[in-house]
Amino acid sequence: MWTKQDFKTKNRATQILENEHRYLQYLMEEWHPIVLKFENDSFENEEEARAAFITLQEKLKAFIEPFKNHTDKEEKYFFPMLGMYIGKEQGPIVAIEEEHKEIDGYMGHFFHHSRGNVQDFSYQEMKKIVQDAGETFEVIMIHFVKEVTVLFPMVDRVMRIDDLNQLMEELNTLITS
Repeated sequence: MWTKQDFKTKNRATQILENEHRYLQYLMEEWHPIVLKFENDSFENEEEARAAFITLQEKLKAFIEPFKNHTDKEEKYFFPMLGMYIGKEQGPIVAIEEEHKEIDGYMGHFFHHSRGNVQDFSYQEMKKIVQDAGETFEVIMIHFVKEVTVLFPMVDRVMRIDDLNQLMEELNTLITS
């Protein structure tokens, strides 16, 4: 169980988002080792790689909904509220929103190219497709660091308590079904 001291941010609103990051990282730890095995050519044979590829597809499918629910909450509540204080037309919010699109693009590219009968894919085709999952992981990890080290401290510095309370109420929903 996490305690308040475990959070890098000071307020409850962004602690909700930070806690969601932790859950999403936990899910990512289920599929990222498969990506690394492809990157390092660590499979005994093509059938082992194919089974891992199918598992990767399943793990990424399970990841999409909570990740999308998280980013939707940020875009609907967090970014507009913070934007009232720091602006929304340029700067860190715009950059973070662009990363959401980049992540969606990599995941979409992975699923587009991995559809069809996996039995027909060669090892090299699977390895190439898996690169999109690797890029997804890298962008998300950097993205989370930016939010925790740039955006969340801004909230602590600039946001009024009544807006923080409202934001906390809006963000206090589950990202899982």
